[in-house]
Amino acid sequence: MDKKQEQPFERFVQCGAQALTNAELLALILRTGTDGRNATELARQILETGHPGRQDLSVLYELSLKDLTQIRGIGEVRAVKLLAITELSARLTRERAERKLSFTDPGSIAGCYMEELRHERQEKLFLLLLTNRLSLIREVLLSVGTSDRTLISPREVFRHAVREDASGFILMHNHPGGDPSPSEEDIHVTRVILQLAGMMGMRFLDHIIIGDGVFHSMRESGILTEDEGAAT
Repeated sequence: MDKKQEQPFERFVQCGAQALTNAELLALILRTGTDGRNATELARQILETGHPGRQDLSVLYELSLKDLTQIRGIGEVRAVKLLAITELSARLTRERAERKLSFTDPGSIAGCYMEELRHERQEKLFLLLLTNRLSLIREVLLSVGTSDRTLISPREVFRHAVREDASGFILMHNHPGGDPSPSEEDIHVTRVILQLAGMMGMRFLDHIIIGDGVFHSMRESGILTEDEGAAT
């Protein structure tokens, strides 16, 4: 390895990880370059895939195994390694957030699932089933929709809730466009489920929508209130 390629490793040892750029950190994983380019130059190319001029590590969440292997110098082994590191990063973030998780705090719930959902290209709907003491019984992936629509079935929500003998539940889905503002359909189906929950004696604690680094809580925004469910 030539002197230029060794620099990220040497600077990491001497100055710590914080001293390195995103491309240099990625170069440490790649170790070597290809076709006359060193590892840092190859790393820059990866980070700029689809986003010329940017060096955001978040691009790794957008790239599939096929996308990566189409980059000259990235074979299947390197691609798998990069995707594994990306997944480890998401899991570390979630584990850290889970330590502060409270099912009465929408911010802590959103923080726990943010890295998992903010980069998804399709909408995913999750059902979090809870005990009467608000501890998690089970997490259920209810549906996977298109890039701009997910399918929420009240029947499926209550089928799982009754089967698991849940006292309450939370719905959560992502908006791939990054804006967590609820659609009219989101609001309508939330109100329908709230009414049914009131009739069945279950607590519908919240419907949380995950965007790109931001979230919307229908409980906090006043769209979802237990008084409305009880009155129906």
